[in-house]
Amino acid sequence: MLGAMYGATTGESGRLVPQLARTYPRALATVERAARAGEAGEVVSSHLGRGCPEPPAAWRRAQLTATAEEQRRADAAARSRGRFTRNFIVQSTAAEWALCWLAEVRRRLRASAASGTFIGELVFFLHDEVVLHVRRDQADAACALVAEAAADATRLMFGRIPVEFPVSIACVDSYADAK
Repeated sequence: MLGAMYGATTGESGRLVPQLARTYPRALATVERAARAGEAGEVVSSHLGRGCPEPPAAWRRAQLTATAEEQRRADAAARSRGRFTRNFIVQSTAAEWALCWLAEVRRRLRASAASGTFIGELVFFLHDEVVLHVRRDQADAACALVAEAAADATRLMFGRIPVEFPVSIACVDSYADAK
């Protein structure tokens, strides 16, 4: 599915594109617009408005061609920029969602401590992984907290939408055992 969202047109990913276009037409159109904008040298923005870097001056100069070979190189560079901008809006928006999720997890953990029901503490966060240290008797509460925080992050970023952002939650004795 990610390959299809990132523009793959062949193989398993390519076969998913028609279904994705029917199921998520706005999402697919958004990444396609980002790719076309990138190919044209434009800047795209994440859902919360973070902009990607402009193409370097050398890229812009390379788009001014005089020969067929220069045009082939310019076209390849434009397609590469389009892949970058498509990826940028997906990854940057996902990172923004993850930061909202992290903030909500932290808020809920602090609220639990302030109310006298200490659930646990945040010990690690990277990309889309949150690791909490909790007592065994608080494991169920911690799992609920993490899942509810994800749902709240979705509502905060996108409003009430019919798309879920599922999280996988594992309770383990050691981080090395988490999968």
